[in-house]
Amino acid sequence: MPNIDPSTIDLDRTAHEHAAALRAGEYTSVQLTEATLARVKAQDAALNAYVTITDELALEQARAADARLTSGDATLLTGVPVAVKDLLSTKGVRTTASSRMLEDFVPVVDCTVVQRLNASGAVTIGKANLDEFAMGSSTEHSYFGPTHNPWDLERVPGGSSGGSAATVAARGVPLSLGTDTGGSIRQPAALCGILGLKPTYGRVSRWGVVAFASSLDQVGPFGRDAEDLADLIQAIAGDDPMDSTTSDLPVPDFKEGFDRGFDGLRVGVPAEFMEGGDEGVRDAVEAAIAAMEANGATIVRDITLPTAKAALPVYYIIAPSEASANLARYDGVKYGHAVTNGRSAEDEMSRSRGEGFGPEVKRRIMLGTYALSAGYFDAYYLKAQKVRTLIRRDLDTAFERCDVIASPTSPNVAFRLNEKLDDPYAMYLNDLYTIPVNIAGNPGISIPCGFSEGLPVGLQLVAPHFEESTLLAAAHAYEGITDWHRQAPPSLG
Repeated sequence: MPNIDPSTIDLDRTAHEHAAALRAGEYTSVQLTEATLARVKAQDAALNAYVTITDELALEQARAADARLTSGDATLLTGVPVAVKDLLSTKGVRTTASSRMLEDFVPVVDCTVVQRLNASGAVTIGKANLDEFAMGSSTEHSYFGPTHNPWDLERVPGGSSGGSAATVAARGVPLSLGTDTGGSIRQPAALCGILGLKPTYGRVSRWGVVAFASSLDQVGPFGRDAEDLADLIQAIAGDDPMDSTTSDLPVPDFKEGFDRGFDGLRVGVPAEFMEGGDEGVRDAVEAAIAAMEANGATIVRDITLPTAKAALPVYYIIAPSEASANLARYDGVKYGHAVTNGRSAEDEMSRSRGEGFGPEVKRRIMLGTYALSAGYFDAYYLKAQKVRTLIRRDLDTAFERCDVIASPTSPNVAFRLNEKLDDPYAMYLNDLYTIPVNIAGNPGISIPCGFSEGLPVGLQLVAPHFEESTLLAAAHAYEGITDWHRQAPPSLG
């Protein structure tokens, strides 16, 4: 074992830099894990990025990783610390969905993604905070309190995967996993100044992930550069017999285009994705597009997405409807928060749900139940599904003339805590540019592209279905001509 003080390890390194150092014997996974645990604990009083920090599990996995490194059986993630959104089931470690309803729930199995993460030899540092049941855009709707943005602790990190984004941005861990239903990976990545990838629907298994909206949810990675994202999705992607919605398409080498640059890349810029939002955000995104053009990309500005403006209302019919059905299982009988001293079974169920769910979850359950109710199903849910088809068709048509579509990830930079809590519509508008991608099932990525008001701005790139490699190659090329992804927030310990 290298005779070093774990506190001297450079935790600003990326995951692939840590992996190279581990293979070279500069330090062990146990030493790296000890240093990482010390940092995330020191930071968490300010950030509140974690619901649970898994000290014992992490060190056990780190010892196993060191054995694999010694035997030559290591993968690119062996020994590397990772945080996992507390929506992913973890055997023997509580999985709360940041809700009182599941405050004490401990799964008996790992979800498929965590199984694959464990098989890679990665080290799980903890379960990251989120908006309750992934319903929110700020990580303020958590039973365990809000997560703070490391760039400004008075601001939100985005949501719903805010804890996963904040801990990577703060250099707590180099990698994390989140879920994206309407922008819940890309939006917090943008607001925290890191990269986040929402894979194609069906690229990554959802088995064992606490369900929000089953036709929209996808698991995906956060990291500080494109190479790290590629390594993490390489480990978790692929068909899963436990999830009938996963694709049986072969999983490609997600770094296959990293030597391509921008030559030949056609970047579509639809006017519908550049309207509205903060001027500083638009300026940073336009500068990023200009930089890509100056380095060989072809910019296509006459594509159009006429139904994109309908994506927000479509989403807020489909997603709450699916949430209403998925959350019906939390009845105080089988598992989860339960009131047992009620006047009747109906009273106990009502009180269990009333106490177990927070206000945003209740709001979406009511919206969804209404949309699915007799007399309204055709007018709302069925019509939304028809418009969903048109949104996907418009994107498919646009991709006949371009390889990726560029836009802001979020219309604004990180807003102040409590600023939008009393205005759900203003909160929902934060996902204006990300929601169409979930509606259509396409992959999307957020890449740091500048600052506005001293806060990070994200560039969103969207690609045709199962073209994650195109997105990662474009992100890697952009990192080669800028250094926005290397910018770090003030140290928190």
